[in-house]
Amino acid sequence: MLTKLLSPVKVGSIELANRVMMAPLTRSRAGQPGDVPRALNVEYYAQRASAGLIVTEASQISRQGQGYAWTPGIYTDAQEAGWKQVVDAVHAKNGRISLQLWHVGRISHNLLQENDAAPVSASAITAENSQCFVIQKDGTPANVQTAQPRALEWAEMPSIIAQYRQAAQRAKRAGFDFVEVHAANGYLLQQFLATNSNQRTDAYGGSIENRARLTLEAVDAAIAEMGPDRVGVRLSPNFIAHGIADTEAEASALYLAAEFTKRGIAYLHIAEPDWAGGAELSQEFRQQLRAAFPATLICCGGYTAEEADALIQNGLADAVAFGRPYIANPDLVERFAAGAALNEADRSTFYGGEEKGYTDYPRMSAA
Repeated sequence: MLTKLLSPVKVGSIELANRVMMAPLTRSRAGQPGDVPRALNVEYYAQRASAGLIVTEASQISRQGQGYAWTPGIYTDAQEAGWKQVVDAVHAKNGRISLQLWHVGRISHNLLQENDAAPVSASAITAENSQCFVIQKDGTPANVQTAQPRALEWAEMPSIIAQYRQAAQRAKRAGFDFVEVHAANGYLLQQFLATNSNQRTDAYGGSIENRARLTLEAVDAAIAEMGPDRVGVRLSPNFIAHGIADTEAEASALYLAAEFTKRGIAYLHIAEPDWAGGAELSQEFRQQLRAAFPATLICCGGYTAEEADALIQNGLADAVAFGRPYIANPDLVERFAAGAALNEADRSTFYGGEEKGYTDYPRMSAA
């Protein structure tokens, strides 16, 4: 019996119908030109509205923040209008939805940047063995090694914070229930957090407090627009892909968790290192995290429904996010409730394309 997973939970000021969250999943199907959410995306999210909370695919907060072709943005009027259609469709089915705010930093390439500019990061250090998805000069798509970034200058930092603030403004106008600041998975904010990718000597480098400064400023910008009870953050302690090797990962996560608690944010979303190959989160760290962040804690890490229920029963999480199961099972909540088998996801259709592998997975009633 899934006594906890299917029960309601209050997150910030909003009551959610259950504790099954849809994790953010990059699918590279935004409308072109302009990386605008379109009717196909509206249908995809509406199909999954029975989730307690949908966290959207990561949405770049600027052209500079993009690292993959065909991902939706949240920095133009057309993108905002496209996302509003998604939100309205989810709300029409009594669902709740959070927009994940994304700046990839160095996980990008000149081909994705305006005027072939170099990507930006905490320091001018390339992410080894890391790829991004581009449209080449001849018009063909390709996965390529990420480009050499340049270090953001001190004078540029306010403009980065402004990008987060404007994205949160647009999300609020589009009607999102929450925004989630993406500080995980080796992207810009984690590039500032990690000891190996941040070699700065100014107030954004050195100590944990300094390396965490940009993340907290981004969160404060989102809070200024949405209110703390409508803001979440995603962290990925012990993540090792995208060239991240952080010797103080758990310490910085605990520092940030305490800072988020002071600010009263709605939720903290932990991406566990199950797919990136990092060290598993220890029971001791989980307990420390729980103590540092008593508000809604969401964990995401390849859980089964039963494992998720047990984690919530044990008090180590309040909800669990599911990624790949949500690709293939739009009615995941209903399947969990019925103890039904899950559809298998077709990996070949994860990124790019149209309906196939996106909106055509059968519901339980049709299976």
